[in-house]
Amino acid sequence: MTNQIKKVAVIGAGTMGSGIAGQVANAGIDVWLLDLPGQDTPNALAERGLERLREGGGLMSESLEKHIHLGNTRDDFHQLADCDWIAEAVVERLDIKQALYQQISEVCRDDALISSNTSTIPIRLLVEKMPTEFRQRFAITHFFNPVRFMPLLELVRGVETRDDVMQTLGDFCDQQLGKGVIDCLDTPGFLGNRVGCYAIQAALQAAFEMGLSPVQADAIFGRPMGIPKTGVFGLYDLIGIDLMSDVAQSLVNTLPDEDAFHLEAAKQPLMIEMIANGQTGNKQGQGFYRNKDGQRQVVNLQTGEYQNAERLSLPLALKAEKEGVHHLLNDDSIYGQFAWRVLSRTLSYAASLVPEVGDDPVGVDDAMKLGYNWIKGPFELIDEIGAEVFAQRLESEGRDVPAFLQAARGSSFYRVDNGALQVRTFAGDWRTLERAKGVQRFNETRRTLTPQNTCEVASWFEVDGAALVEFHSKANALDGDSMRILADALEQVSKQGLRGLVVHNDAQHFSCGVNLMAVRSYFERDDLDGLDAFLDHFQQTVHSMATADFPVVCAPVGLSLGGGFEVVLHAKQVICHANSTMGLVESGVGVVPAGGGCKETLYRWFEKTGDMDDAAWNAFMNLGYGRTCSSPTLAREQAMLRDNDSYLNNRDRLLPAALKALDQGDQRKLERGSLAMVGRDAFAKMQGWLERAQAKGKLTPHNVVVATELARIVTGGDIDAGTMLSEQDLYDAERAAFLRLVSTPATRERITSMLDFGAAVQN
Repeated sequence: MTNQIKKVAVIGAGTMGSGIAGQVANAGIDVWLLDLPGQDTPNALAERGLERLREGGGLMSESLEKHIHLGNTRDDFHQLADCDWIAEAVVERLDIKQALYQQISEVCRDDALISSNTSTIPIRLLVEKMPTEFRQRFAITHFFNPVRFMPLLELVRGVETRDDVMQTLGDFCDQQLGKGVIDCLDTPGFLGNRVGCYAIQAALQAAFEMGLSPVQADAIFGRPMGIPKTGVFGLYDLIGIDLMSDVAQSLVNTLPDEDAFHLEAAKQPLMIEMIANGQTGNKQGQGFYRNKDGQRQVVNLQTGEYQNAERLSLPLALKAEKEGVHHLLNDDSIYGQFAWRVLSRTLSYAASLVPEVGDDPVGVDDAMKLGYNWIKGPFELIDEIGAEVFAQRLESEGRDVPAFLQAARGSSFYRVDNGALQVRTFAGDWRTLERAKGVQRFNETRRTLTPQNTCEVASWFEVDGAALVEFHSKANALDGDSMRILADALEQVSKQGLRGLVVHNDAQHFSCGVNLMAVRSYFERDDLDGLDAFLDHFQQTVHSMATADFPVVCAPVGLSLGGGFEVVLHAKQVICHANSTMGLVESGVGVVPAGGGCKETLYRWFEKTGDMDDAAWNAFMNLGYGRTCSSPTLAREQAMLRDNDSYLNNRDRLLPAALKALDQGDQRKLERGSLAMVGRDAFAKMQGWLERAQAKGKLTPHNVVVATELARIVTGGDIDAGTMLSEQDLYDAERAAFLRLVSTPATRERITSMLDFGAAVQN
């Protein structure tokens, strides 16, 4: 039995197969991507699979393509002979899969692992014609699309699958591919699609029957419920109306007649017509939504005609998003009725699946969070609503209360007992929720802790003898209160003798930047002194991170942009998620990074190149264009990460790694000496470059104004070349530039349009 997977083959170069191959390559492991031979070019289908990866961002960098070897099943099948794992991802037809397994068994090693990515065919049928030794090393590895970005991996064993096979596949997919692995029973739809498709179908049918428009339905079945903002109709467009309809039909075909899914599965005539017309979603440029002549349009569900999408103002939705889903359920409007219908059916359906799919709620909750990006799983939502409240309302409507929900009445599905998070089982007892070694989710750990200091937007906790700062505002936008919590944590580490500081959270994004609402509030009050004081405090707080006499580690996930990335830049060490996106994007809204971002970018390019002129130009270009990097590999190339920074493919392993790094990390203060600035000649060259770019129509007038301020910072402006400027001098230059820009009508117009309309005007 192979204990380490060093060579992989993926058969089937479609969307899923190419995605799996890409993630294997992201782990630095060689993979053969095979498909049927093309008529003109033998590897045409595999080449198209690689092109999909490039187009969809499935690879962390182009350099990783070296791990992907393209081939076809006629000429390159012999490559399977020394593969440790062979993943099948061909068309969902049992006869084709069974014939392929016969071919694989004739070529592969006796200890090679074999798996299928199927989500519709039971494992017993897949291997019913194969010998025992093949069935013993066969499993289903069901990835979610897009493979790089969706963390869920459903691992399904057959009756005869060996324990060591499951362990090896599970460990590899967890530790190397970065997946949240859920062991699933061989039941229809497993966990994610079983519940996720039900929820989508319930919302779809409710919108049609209740007369809601797609815009209205998506405004509720979205962030107010803790679900991605795509909602139901947006999600259909994203996945493809035809593909999503096929997934629903596959569940109809495989689920028993008495399953409640059938009540939500009726085909809508309008959608049948849309598919026939090629209105299948984003891939065709039109589905339930489309953009025409710069206007977002939406299908009228009654007439089938497109009309301009309405702009909704729903205080109810905003309140639910901020304070909890109970606000939706307690509302008597059409929106509250829609929310109750969808949630009550979905949560009841999830509860009815236990114990068929498992004996506790953890698998279902994890599947929805990891596979569908729900903030809370179904059982966590029931706990938020209250199991007793939820059950009573079902009874008041004459509806059945599922047995597992009945057992939780007067109690909950999760609880904290003696400092440990516990979960209710179907048998009625409680067990401690344990994750794999090296896996820790702070949103679970937090439930067992009391914050040392907290406010509406941030908190800090003591975790394993260290301070941990968590931002928890909308999009984790930063303001003065956020920085006060961070500053207090830094101060208390020394006072209390803690091991160090970690900045981390379990939200979708680490931080999308400084709260622009707060910035607008300052300039609307004409309080530029207050704004300057806020920026100065921000700078001094992040500077304290870099100069502390203890380890400071940032462990970001998702987006770290603007001010959020300035926090990351000042950590002594960064351990980030492989899918992190980083960058300083302030120029887009007409300002400059003023939390040490310009200063830090200049220092890092100088440290990378050793040439001050190169450093100034690189910093000027990166900051002016607001460049972002969509992976740590690219971030390191752009001097956004340093050599001692690292990344992990599994975000659930970041916190333990960050805490461990406190004992191994750099204790030195990251104080830097002064820089010999390039001065006025370089400043003039940058101004000339801007003038030429504007003359060619590549820059707007205000882009030139903003970029001129950036040029002034990174060169020193009207000073002699070689003039020495300190870190504090650069901090001061950032603040001065920020205040000059925010005083201009053009910057204020950009900030206002971003806040009010979601996009900065190009002026």
